[in-house]
Amino acid sequence: MTRVGVDVGGTFTDLVAVTPDGSLEIRKVASTPQDPSVGLFRSLDALGADAIDVLVHGTTVATNALLERRGARVVLVTTAGFEDLLWLRRQDRPALYDLAQAHPAPLVARRDVVGARERMGPDGAIQALSEGELSRVVTEVRAREPESLAISLLFAFRHPEHERRLAAALRAALPGVPVTASHEILPVFREYERTSTTTAEAYLRPKVVSYVSKTAAASAERGVRSLLIMTSSGGTLSAAQAGGRAASLALSGPAGGVVGARLIGAAVDARDLLTLDMGGTSADASLISGGVALTEGAESVAGVPIALPSILIETVSAGGGSIASVDEGGALRVGPRSAGAEPGPACYGRGGTEPTVTDACLVLGWLDPQYPLADSVRLERAAAERALSTLPFSHDVCEIAAGIVQVATAVMARALKRVSVARGIDPRGMALLPFGGAGPLFGCALADALGMSRVVVPPHPGVLSALGLAAAPERVDALASLHRPLADLHDGELDRAFAPLVAAATAALPEATVTRFVDCRFRGQGYEVTVPALRDDPATLGAAFHAAHRTRHGHGDSEQPVELVNLRVVGERAVSLPAFGGGRRGGGDGEAMGRRMIVTRDGKRVRADVWPLGELPVGRQLNAPAILAGPDATGLIEPGWRGVIHASGAVILERT
Repeated sequence: MTRVGVDVGGTFTDLVAVTPDGSLEIRKVASTPQDPSVGLFRSLDALGADAIDVLVHGTTVATNALLERRGARVVLVTTAGFEDLLWLRRQDRPALYDLAQAHPAPLVARRDVVGARERMGPDGAIQALSEGELSRVVTEVRAREPESLAISLLFAFRHPEHERRLAAALRAALPGVPVTASHEILPVFREYERTSTTTAEAYLRPKVVSYVSKTAAASAERGVRSLLIMTSSGGTLSAAQAGGRAASLALSGPAGGVVGARLIGAAVDARDLLTLDMGGTSADASLISGGVALTEGAESVAGVPIALPSILIETVSAGGGSIASVDEGGALRVGPRSAGAEPGPACYGRGGTEPTVTDACLVLGWLDPQYPLADSVRLERAAAERALSTLPFSHDVCEIAAGIVQVATAVMARALKRVSVARGIDPRGMALLPFGGAGPLFGCALADALGMSRVVVPPHPGVLSALGLAAAPERVDALASLHRPLADLHDGELDRAFAPLVAAATAALPEATVTRFVDCRFRGQGYEVTVPALRDDPATLGAAFHAAHRTRHGHGDSEQPVELVNLRVVGERAVSLPAFGGGRRGGGDGEAMGRRMIVTRDGKRVRADVWPLGELPVGRQLNAPAILAGPDATGLIEPGWRGVIHASGAVILERT
């Protein structure tokens, strides 16, 4: 079975095909921001396969719709008296010390919020939803001519009867308008996050359905038997399922990279990893602990809280195309603006004139202007020097370039600290796995910034996200709230509560391996810790919670009562994985390609060996300074580091 993963990035679209024997075929083409599917099909055409069994697509269509605010016009129906919930939020500040900064506006206009006179409490109906009120709400909603509808009522996660009646009436009255009810999307407590997630689903669904349907039809015409879409949780959904879970695609692309990083970590026996995907537009940091990607809910995407299961990803504007500029105080900044794919960095020769991180790397000699970057893109050093010369700092462009990479390194280091140090995790005992087209250039610098002593440069680092997509399991998530003191659980109660969730996951994904989890917290806490629920035993769950709480937060009072809050079920159907290893790949003789002069990030000029990444024999020692020149990415071994080729094809770097 041939599985193909395609990751559509801001600058390049990457394709990895895993053939039945486990070998890999790689293609890299320029992205097409005006229509991402064009780049997708260009990569498939470049592959030239007669038939593809499974195509796994990581799409940014949902992410871009949130960033650009180009979703559907939504009308939100909520409990009367709670119409301002999305504006009240959590009454926290977006920036603690900036009193003037405001949160991004909600996805729905205030005039498009309709209050329904009904009320559910924790024990059932307090105010019934009358037939007259039902008719009035339908009339008001129809008058607003919505493109999509969201329904989120108080306590609907526990008592969804009123939501069901409203959803049925609105679907009958407006048959062409998609209706999203909160109990169908996120049946868990916390009213604000549930309402925000439901609104986001309604906002994204028409655009996602249109894109996925068009892509599925065009894929079928090219001989693709099955199209799967990557979700934020690191699994895949069928095209039909993805259309009904639009909000779960908000981090579709970056999640594939974390899946790929986890596979490489397993191959090199590194179960605790900090990962950094540095692409053309941004850099995405994540964390893998014990071989498992850290997942969290209630993550904010473009300022919109989406409380669906998702891999923890911290995104910063420090990609290869991020533009360097001078702020109002005269300091050098990198990002958030990006040159993107069109026109791209100045050195691409496509009309760009502003200095970018890629231009700086070229001027420092880290990139080879004679070597095609991807999709026949050749780099022009003179254009990069002209762009850097526009910055008012120095007559030495190498000095300016070194300043740009230092600032970009600091930005990415902060993202790595937010996913590790800020969560009580010491990165010094972990390995750093940088990937993406530019990630391996910054691996040593980032490890130095975090006090780490080991860096893993994966095989094919520039297309690792696409590889992760091709190897991602099919996955469904089912959630429900269950508030109980852990000590009060009766025999069999947990199994009975899990039963409908397990049935739903099995129905959605037959023959899946089902795993149960519970969200627990100390009584009075405002946050939870997720632990496996292998047995229906309060003592076992309590011990697992205490251990996980101590690991995450550094403390845990074994005498304090523990509450069970939510139930989670994950159904996964694994796929065959690509083969890693086999020593040298390619036709190289394992010798250096030559030497060239480069400038280090601290401004020193040194002569570096240039090694063919992906064509070196297992065990080959690489001394610094050195350039790792690959067909899809370039790496840098800085002074003070040394490398060795692992049996998997990865390059393991360690501080000398």
